[in-house]
Amino acid sequence: MDKIPDTKQHTRNSLLTHLNTLQSFGMECVFAPENSSLVDSQSNVVEQLSKESSDEPMKKTLNKKAKTLDELQNKVIGDCKRCKLCKGRNNVVFGDGNPHAELMFIGEGPGADEDEQGIPFVGRAGKLLSKIIESMGYTREEIYIANVVKCRPPKNRNPETDEIEQCMPFLMQQIALIKPKAVICLGKFAAQTVLDSKIPISKLRGDFREIDGVQIMPSFHPAYLLRNPAMKRLMWEDCKKVMTLLGKKG
Repeated sequence: MDKIPDTKQHTRNSLLTHLNTLQSFGMECVFAPENSSLVDSQSNVVEQLSKESSDEPMKKTLNKKAKTLDELQNKVIGDCKRCKLCKGRNNVVFGDGNPHAELMFIGEGPGADEDEQGIPFVGRAGKLLSKIIESMGYTREEIYIANVVKCRPPKNRNPETDEIEQCMPFLMQQIALIKPKAVICLGKFAAQTVLDSKIPISKLRGDFREIDGVQIMPSFHPAYLLRNPAMKRLMWEDCKKVMTLLGKKG
């Protein structure tokens, strides 16, 4: 059988990413109508994609579902070279915190300080996030912090589509393994990516969305708050809603 043309690369990656996400939540098979023309003409599409793809790391990811965060970090992700971000990074910034946290924060991606230390949110924005966490009645050791992508994009640019496609299954597995009651998405990019939305963060923030029983609260990124201190009040309002959900007193 002929190899899948390069023009279908994006479709192939998107399908594999979607299958990865379904698998990370425990789904082992996908059904289609028996008489569907799609089934008649492409009944072996997943098998073809898995066997013929030149993207060997993605095949391995599709076939591996971690049982613990440690396994996900060290055996599934490992010294990841699944996308071009690996070329300029110092460290894979997997995540940090309590593996059974009731509250999780998700950012966009590592910056220079995070790339150097291998820990998310340790720079100026991280220090502000730590203050927010403490004001909510937690320590950093009690919550969990992760990013949409695990490696630093060059010059802190936004992650690109192919980079997100490789990393999102890992983030979904992190959420599935941690089982938080609530997730705060920090900033436009994290919120829009997790919620698969194009709505501006100014309109997304402040209201819960639910994904598989997890309450998602979009809010501002701490780096944005450093540039716009007046917005701290709005983020604190978002945090208080999360605190109420989790039974924390403000």
